[in-house]
Amino acid sequence: MSSSSATTPYFAPRYVIASVAVSLGGLLNGYDTGSIGAITHMPQFTESLGQLSPTMLGITVSMIMLTGTLPSMFAGHFADKYGRISAIIPGALFFGTGALVQGLSHSLGQFIAGRAIAGFGQGIFLSNISVYICEIAPLRYRGTLTGLPQFMATAGVCFGYFTCYGTVNIQSDMAWRVPYILQCVFSSVLAWGCLLLPDSPRWLMLQGRQADARAALERLDCNMVEAERDFLMSTEQTLSLSLWQSFSLLFRRGYRARTILALFILGMAQLSGIDAVVYYAPVLFEQAGLSTDNASFLASGLSSILMLAISIPAFLLADKWGRRTSAISGGLTLSSCMFLMGGLYAAGVVHPYGVARWLVIVAVFVFGLTYCATWGIVGKIYASEIQPGHTRAAANCVAMGLCFATNFLVALLTPVLLQASAFGIYFLFGALALGTVGVLAAYMPETRGRSLENIQEAFHRPMLLSGLGHLLGRRGRGGRRGVPHPHELAVAGEEVELELSEASTEVVAASAVSVDAVPRSLRLDVSVYVSRYLRQVLSR
Repeated sequence: MSSSSATTPYFAPRYVIASVAVSLGGLLNGYDTGSIGAITHMPQFTESLGQLSPTMLGITVSMIMLTGTLPSMFAGHFADKYGRISAIIPGALFFGTGALVQGLSHSLGQFIAGRAIAGFGQGIFLSNISVYICEIAPLRYRGTLTGLPQFMATAGVCFGYFTCYGTVNIQSDMAWRVPYILQCVFSSVLAWGCLLLPDSPRWLMLQGRQADARAALERLDCNMVEAERDFLMSTEQTLSLSLWQSFSLLFRRGYRARTILALFILGMAQLSGIDAVVYYAPVLFEQAGLSTDNASFLASGLSSILMLAISIPAFLLADKWGRRTSAISGGLTLSSCMFLMGGLYAAGVVHPYGVARWLVIVAVFVFGLTYCATWGIVGKIYASEIQPGHTRAAANCVAMGLCFATNFLVALLTPVLLQASAFGIYFLFGALALGTVGVLAAYMPETRGRSLENIQEAFHRPMLLSGLGHLLGRRGRGGRRGVPHPHELAVAGEEVELELSEASTEVVAASAVSVDAVPRSLRLDVSVYVSRYLRQVLSR
């Protein structure tokens, strides 16, 4: 913390308070996720809006993700142009409007329209809250704070379940309308809180507003020494790009690998099947043999409590565990749970009696707990960390758009696939999770313990070789004596690489010569020279 934080009257540094405030967006997301499955399962909802077929149930539940996809794609462009906070506020207001329409609905069409409006707002604010926190958080606590929206989302799921569990006994349509009143309140608090916050200091620096950036750092109680070292002395400024230019920049050389990795991680996290478990938990527990409404509701609520409980240490220890370790071990456990449930249903041994149904129920619990402790936390942290400052919002929002699209598919198809086959969907999710583990093991560099600016250096090396280096290890960290670990090599050579990068940038800017125009043999000679120089540095 800076010296100014010593005299602050607040019980915590103001960057923590700011992170909690914007993380209400995660609570909104989780609250809707936790409540919609229970709401559509209520007899009062059926009496008000009619019985839903599996297809119509999927459309109703998934509409919020469908309409969140498109605005999420361009929300990053507006966040880059007008600021992170300026993108979050209108998103919160749209979501609140959608919640109001849902709560006042007297027909299914009106209810679906309300979900569409809420989804539009969610698409605008959801990815930008992670970007904002990532950019204001100190290096030491970045993982924990950037994981806060996901923790709040898990808390929202739990809160949503138990709100519905409490209101289901109301003998009127208020049983399912009360949750939407609460969503309106949360949306208003999020918008109001953002009005009191300064914008991201890193974004202000990219706009050339150094004085405003320093003022924002002081308001947030940030460490000025760390800020000076990492970005305050930078002269880099963002370019004024059109919406299409902002989008196409993400897939150009130098940015493509990071964009694709962020898209892959967030997209596959949803295709693991977590939304099938969260949205349709009452249906899954009924399928496993808990036949009464109260039993399935209670089991769903218990799963949400356990998911929240496991999220607490995962959230607090996010900066203690490696991102790679968490992602790979979590993926193996997720796929194992899905294969176990699929195998039990395929063998035809799951009945309302016997041990098999309890194995399925336990597997559902373990799956949800594992996701919240690993992929749920790591995915959003990693997707935000690996992007350079001038594309962080745009890339994260495009990745979130893909996340919404995959969410939509899972929510839409789950009830249909469950009706068609008791086991096929589990094998599908298990195979997708296992395939994801293989890709991450090969292409995911570690980012824990590195500044946002230094993380970019990891992507200057071949991704596959970096991943294999992490898998094989070295002596001192598990490998041969005298051979440096890739992470050690990166840390030791950061200053050398940074100087070379800056020098090459100046040369290219002065001569206007493309890197592609440099002969391949010359590039190889330079690569050999740099490697030898780094080995000399390490041997001193």
